[in-house]
Amino acid sequence: MFDNLQDRLDRSFQILKGQGRITEINIAETIKDIRRALLDADVNFKTAKDFTNSVREKAIGADVLKSIKPKELMVKIVHDELAKLMGGEKVDINLENTPAVVLIAGLQGSGKTTFSGKLAHLLKTKKNKKSLLVACDVYRPAAIEQLKILGEQTGTVVYTEEDNKNPVKIAKNAIEEAKLKGYDVVIVDTAGRLAVDEVMMNEISNIKKAVKPDEILFVVDSMTGQDAVNTAKTFNDRLDFDGVVLTKLDGDTRGGAALSIRTVVNKPIKFVGTGEKHDALDVFHPNRMADRILGMGDIVSLVEKAQEQFDEVEARKLQKKIAKNQFDFDDFLKQINQIKKMGNLKELAGMIPGVGKAIKNLDIDDDSFKGIEAIILSMTPLQRSQPKVMNGSRRKRIAKGSGTNIQDVNRLIKQFGDTRKMMKMIANGNNMKKTMQNMKRRKRK
Repeated sequence: MFDNLQDRLDRSFQILKGQGRITEINIAETIKDIRRALLDADVNFKTAKDFTNSVREKAIGADVLKSIKPKELMVKIVHDELAKLMGGEKVDINLENTPAVVLIAGLQGSGKTTFSGKLAHLLKTKKNKKSLLVACDVYRPAAIEQLKILGEQTGTVVYTEEDNKNPVKIAKNAIEEAKLKGYDVVIVDTAGRLAVDEVMMNEISNIKKAVKPDEILFVVDSMTGQDAVNTAKTFNDRLDFDGVVLTKLDGDTRGGAALSIRTVVNKPIKFVGTGEKHDALDVFHPNRMADRILGMGDIVSLVEKAQEQFDEVEARKLQKKIAKNQFDFDDFLKQINQIKKMGNLKELAGMIPGVGKAIKNLDIDDDSFKGIEAIILSMTPLQRSQPKVMNGSRRKRIAKGSGTNIQDVNRLIKQFGDTRKMMKMIANGNNMKKTMQNMKRRKRK
């Protein structure tokens, strides 16, 4: 989403390149260019103006150390102001009561129903919460069916009353059901409209009064730009919601809504949708988003995603196998599957500092591992555990079975061999380090 803004801001910082220090004169053009970049990204005019005024004040008042170049200082100031603009700190969803009632609001097509399913999945996998999804959209064709499918995919029970057309009563009955059956969270998916109208506003206001939700989340399609900000203000005036959910953040759009919405409605962004899969939902961290916008990567999120797939018992087994030089193709296949579970490959690579810009125009397919997997799966159990047994005729058979060629098979076997040697060296190096530390301790004694 922020590729164009990232490029524009980078060009703005280049204006200061070669300057010895920041002055009111040389910063004026940079500030003007940053404001233009924000407006082109569909950021609210007042927000863009206030932002650049704040950056100017900070830059002119800053003490520039000799070791820091003006361009580097400007990047730091813009980063901090971007994070502040988007809320400064992450704000958690309120789930203190049992069951906690979460009311989902927004226009039709904003992604409310999909988000409801994703939220149930996130609460189940990361907070160990048992959720009940409630189908209160009684108007849109197939809305209830869509929620049922999402419930099946995420292992979440869906409460429906298909003969009841009163959303207020459905929501109240669902909460009673949740109390009886010990649910932790009730997620109420409400009806939307193609545009804001009085009937819709009255209905969702009545649901709010009836169920007294612990959390009201407004879901907005970030690809709608300034319309998203205007709609958020209208909803907030009536509902006084607790937080914003930005969907379709992976789309090809200018991203102005993400930067404007916090200041216009003075409510935190709590979640962002980053894809179509049920696990493509992230808690919003302003600092990390500022990192991404400025092309600094997001190594913290990358580590968190890796930890979600981390199995400590399996890791210990793998460490022992590496130390004994027994790492084989079955282990290699397991590692590939863990990487695939972490999410979109291009998005993951973009979280590594400095990589995002380099791969921006590259088409990284999520099926990139298919050829490697096909080759490994065409091997016999003996060949996977003992690669040295693979002679020429066996390699030809593997190539034929995997739909690849002999060069691809040879290349993979060589790369695997090199990787195994390197892993063995690292393992031995760690063991040697521990041995030296133990020897030093004995000497002290």
